[in-house]
Formats: sequence, structure tokens, C-alpha cells
Amino acid sequence: MSRIFDTPQALLDAEGEVLGVSQWLAIDQARINLFADASGDHQWIHVDPQRAATGPFGACIAHGYLSLALVNLFLPQIVDVRGIAMGVNYGCERVRFPNVVRVGSRVRGNAQLIKVEQVGGGVQAVIRVTVEIEGQERPGCVVDTISRYYPA
Repeated sequence: MSRIFDTPQALLDAEGEVLGVSQWLAIDQARINLFADASGDHQWIHVDPQRAATGPFGACIAHGYLSLALVNLFLPQIVDVRGIAMGVNYGCERVRFPNVVRVGSRVRGNAQLIKVEQVGGGVQAVIRVTVEIEGQERPGCVVDTISRYYPA
């Protein structure tokens, strides 16, 4: 269930809070292959199950940037800012890939509101999303996203 903010201004009072987690998502070979096609990165550690089985990770792994791209799927499940005319992905401050995401893994987003400020007629929120891997201590991705919300 997502954390609902009735207006962008309501984010200001929640700075520092943990916002919640998304649903778990299975990372299958089909998703990895589709990302390889979209990105043009067909490196064998991602798309060749036979070769990857004998490689350093014992199986195919998801692209780091696939883990990052999934943040756009997870965030709306975690936070819902209402009363906006527009929301904009403004960028990222920091991105790290501390662990590989093996094919067959399940991942989810865990979000914390790091910083909130008023900017140019809207509210800018830095939300740290940790892409957790089920059963693993280290996450697959940690990113400080920057979103801007402009009131209706």
C-alpha cells in the first residue's frame, strides 16, 4: 500500500521518514533479455544461460541499469503524491550496485524520504530507493532519486 500525500507541500513534513516498500517482483530471463534488447547490452553474463552457469555468478544476472530502471516501477507503489499538475523525474544524486541480481531472484523497492525543499513553484524530493533482493543481505541497487512535484 502506498504512502499518500494529499499535496506536494505535505512532503515537507515527512522529511527523513521511511515511506515503505513495494511489492516483490520476480526477475526472469525474459525480462533480462528484453532489457538487453532495449539497451543494446547483450553481454553473455546477462543473456547466455549456458555460459553464465560456468561464469563468476553461476547464472545470468540482471543488468545493473535494469535494477535502476525498476525504481520507476517501485516508486508509484510506495509513494502517491496527489494534488499535482505534473511530476518530473529530475535525476539521481548517487547510484550504487552493491550486489548482483541473479535470474530467478525477487526484488522490491524500499524507500526513504531523504530531503525535501521548495523549488521553482514546486516541491523537490530526494527519495533513497534500496532495491532489496529477497534472502540477500546486500541490495542490488541503492539510488537517491530526485523528483519534482508541481501543484495543480
